[in-house]
Amino acid sequence: MENYAIELKNITKTFGSKVIANKNVNLNVKKGEILSLLGENGSGKTTLMNMISGIYFPDKGHIYVDGKEVVIKSPKDAFDNGIGMIHQHFKLVDIFTAAENIILGMNDEKRINMKQVNAKVTEIANRYGFDIDPKKKIYDMSVSEKQTVEIIKVLYRGANILILDEPTAVLTPQEIEKLFNILRAMKEDGKSIVIITHKLNEVLEISDRVSILRKGTYVGTVNTSETDEKQLTEMMVGKKVDLKIERAKTDFDKPLLEIRDLVVNADDGSKAIKNVSFYIRGGEMLGIAGISGCGQKELCEAIAGIRPVASGKITHKGESIIGLKPKAIIEKGISMSFIPEDRLGMGLAPSFSITDNMMLKNYGEAKGIFVDRKKARKEAEELIEKLQVVTPSTETPIRRLSGGNVQKVLVGREIGSDPNVIVTAYPVRGLDINSSYAIYDILNEQKKKGVGILFVGEDLDVMLALCDKILVLCHGEVMGVVHAAKTTKEKLGLMMTGSLNLLEEQSERPWGLAKDSQLTEEEWKKLGEEDSEVTDDGKE
Repeated sequence: MENYAIELKNITKTFGSKVIANKNVNLNVKKGEILSLLGENGSGKTTLMNMISGIYFPDKGHIYVDGKEVVIKSPKDAFDNGIGMIHQHFKLVDIFTAAENIILGMNDEKRINMKQVNAKVTEIANRYGFDIDPKKKIYDMSVSEKQTVEIIKVLYRGANILILDEPTAVLTPQEIEKLFNILRAMKEDGKSIVIITHKLNEVLEISDRVSILRKGTYVGTVNTSETDEKQLTEMMVGKKVDLKIERAKTDFDKPLLEIRDLVVNADDGSKAIKNVSFYIRGGEMLGIAGISGCGQKELCEAIAGIRPVASGKITHKGESIIGLKPKAIIEKGISMSFIPEDRLGMGLAPSFSITDNMMLKNYGEAKGIFVDRKKARKEAEELIEKLQVVTPSTETPIRRLSGGNVQKVLVGREIGSDPNVIVTAYPVRGLDINSSYAIYDILNEQKKKGVGILFVGEDLDVMLALCDKILVLCHGEVMGVVHAAKTTKEKLGLMMTGSLNLLEEQSERPWGLAKDSQLTEEEWKKLGEEDSEVTDDGKE
């Protein structure tokens, strides 16, 4: 009989009388292996891992660590058993340093010697290949650096079993590759690792085995070397799924949204967007590709009216919207939906119910002092049914939903406001494959209705299959705009890193204006009305 690092037997967890998060789940993790945990949004993956890490306590069932039954009632109990979890939303104190966050909450009767702490943090980092400055403040860190702090925090406490919830959700391809190398080094050191993820290509790349949950029940475990994306998807969903993404064919209308010579500053005052020009026509989906931090976030926020514009023009149906607040944009009859990258920090109110979050965009339209919750509740019910949001009711606080279901509520609410331009950043981040395809279908439906869509994504394969054109940014500058059907992922990668710049070759067409372009307003308008078929090298 194999001595597993951790073994779960008949674990059951319910919330109230309606929601069964986990039902009689049996799961095991071998010593020195990487196990991927797959399942649709709301299938019980995070709840199950939260019971191992001491956040929840199972209603029934048994947990074994190194062959011995244990009782885990708190995160401290989990740490005492060598278990640490790195959550999807980091739990760090911004004004503290990395080292201070790592030792925060540890019960040590001795006086803390920060020099020794910094030395131990550095030793752990060097052992596994982390890049970290123990004295750096959290508020000065990138997302990947914050994740590094969270991982080292559990290693510092002696964890031999690590659980990572959606660890690659906000990382660049380069950062993901670095993380995977670190995980392999930890595996070689005898650590057992569980990864909760929806990205099947990453599952096949990094894991030794894959365990699948469906609607709170355990479906099975397969060896990664003996499976493929199609089989994993069918096990997750319970039926055959066509993994082909369709690019909706539409007749492009005149430009709805035009951007010209746009300059937008970052929070630190530097230029995040530098002289960017493009347009989106009705019935057209324009993808924005680039390495994280290249300016996509600032571009979306500027268009949506929540970040000031340093210079340049943004026009919607020929009318400037620069300087207007989001509410003023709506009052002028301009319908624009913005799905932000930070869904909880900016998109939704975590403590509000689904119904109340549905009202956030239009509560000001109410006549009198009372808002119409009846209408909002009906909209919430329709959204839950259409996108299959897993929730006890429309009155459940957003913070109690899984990350994927939070994203469904946000996307559904924004699209439900009947926009004619959709600005969407990472709309399927954290969603399972079935839910992702539902979102793609909804975006295609909007496109067929004549809506112009700006799609910021991280999966180049999806962008190539879904979008009509792709604009590539590198350090805030446009490297070119290409036909999605006529380019390759490799070429996009070269443009994203600045190794290839097509902009100068495309200067005579609206696919990307060169910096020295002297087009008049009339010539610019005329270009917007054209629908020329241009190849990647700028030739007709």
